Amino acid sequence: MLFSSTVFLFAFLPVVIFGYYVIFRKSRLLQNIFLLIMSLIFYAWGEPKFVLVMMLSIIVNWALGLPAAKYRDNKVRARAVIAAAAVFNIGLMFIFKYLIFTLENINSVFGLQIPVPQITLPIGISFFTFQAFSYVIDVYRNDGEMQKNPLNVGLYISFFPQLIAGPIVRYQTVANEIKNRKETLSDFTTGVERFIVGFLKKVMLANTMAVVADAAFDAKDAISPSFAWLGALAYTFQIFFDFAGYSDMGIGLGRMFGFHFLENFDYPYISKSITEFWRRWHISLGTWFRDYVYFPLGGSRVNSKARLVFNLFVVWFLTGVWHGANWTFLVWGLMYFVILTVEKLSGIPKKEGRLLIIPKYIYTMLLVIFGWVIFRAESLGAAGEYFKAMFGFNGGTFISDDTVFYLKNNLVMFVASAVFSLPVAPLLRKKLMSAGERTRRAADAAYTAALLLMFVVAVSYMIKGTYNPFIYFNF
Repeated sequence: MLFSSTVFLFAFLPVVIFGYYVIFRKSRLLQNIFLLIMSLIFYAWGEPKFVLVMMLSIIVNWALGLPAAKYRDNKVRARAVIAAAAVFNIGLMFIFKYLIFTLENINSVFGLQIPVPQITLPIGISFFTFQAFSYVIDVYRNDGEMQKNPLNVGLYISFFPQLIAGPIVRYQTVANEIKNRKETLSDFTTGVERFIVGFLKKVMLANTMAVVADAAFDAKDAISPSFAWLGALAYTFQIFFDFAGYSDMGIGLGRMFGFHFLENFDYPYISKSITEFWRRWHISLGTWFRDYVYFPLGGSRVNSKARLVFNLFVVWFLTGVWHGANWTFLVWGLMYFVILTVEKLSGIPKKEGRLLIIPKYIYTMLLVIFGWVIFRAESLGAAGEYFKAMFGFNGGTFISDDTVFYLKNNLVMFVASAVFSLPVAPLLRKKLMSAGERTRRAADAAYTAALLLMFVVAVSYMIKGTYNPFIYFNF
């Protein structure tokens, strides 16, 4: 079930809100059970059988959390528990996400004929598996209370706002709120506003950009350089507003029920280095790898540059693999490993000066766009062909009819995407804070009215059945 769907907006969400705040409002236990049941229904909506995979993950990780807390002071036993959690969670991901890819490549390389099973990928398995694993680790580290009741672990892992596309919620972030959260009208209204903002990003901007990106990347014939660049730019906007919009909706929904998730994006397209970009992009994934992989390996506080490079390699190899079973994701991750290693060893991000701002920004965005081309391509060969088109090696004119058509019909959305990729809202909010009380009230009223109007327009787009893909749905 997608947040940007009629069944979610007009059926599922109203039922959850009514049940939570009206029927079960006097009992935290019943509220949690209700949220757990509704979250499982949410997950089972598209493919009911995969809810069994989710329930298995809940039960096993809850069970592993018990000895993780009990043997916290016994290094040998504690490490055995963490190892068991790693084997189970990584093994679960491997079977469903990487087994087919692995067997196909073994058959191809060694000329074997090992039977390849047909396994459907459970939605959002990378997200909920990382959350489940973090529960066991955080309990071991004493960063969150061990949950004796498996229902509480089930709610943490399966909670529908962040279940299928994040942000990846660390257990320590919400451990206390599972039982002791406080719902307020301010939080609820803030959550509704955040949900609407995310909904607009997804439906109005990401979906529009998807049409242009798909036309360029899925073209059967050779495309012009201008259309290749336009398609790459469209995908750059699409993936940002698609994922950031979904994260906004998830954070907003969590806030409506008293949960406070951490931010997942911080205007990544204003970065002036790749290091900065990855501090701003998919923050929950970056911090997960930092705290559970990079730091345990020694991080940057190691005695040799070789060890630092190795640590970076492990993190970015795993980052690429996490995104999917395709050589494109692996190369994409390794591309960032090389760039980030060069930046860290050379100190490029620390170099300052007004004259360097524009060159550093252009350098960063070009590399980001090139990375998204690899990420979007169906294969490394397809990525190579697309790069050839971008740099005019496919022949033909520079500006084609496709470029003119798609740019003319989507110019407003391209401009809007560029504007809302920048921190315009925080700057306006900061200026309004220094204005008079009457001005602030008028601005708040105008903002609320504009938000509601745009929401109605976006809902009409959705009801009409316009193009509504979701990139991170399969991760």
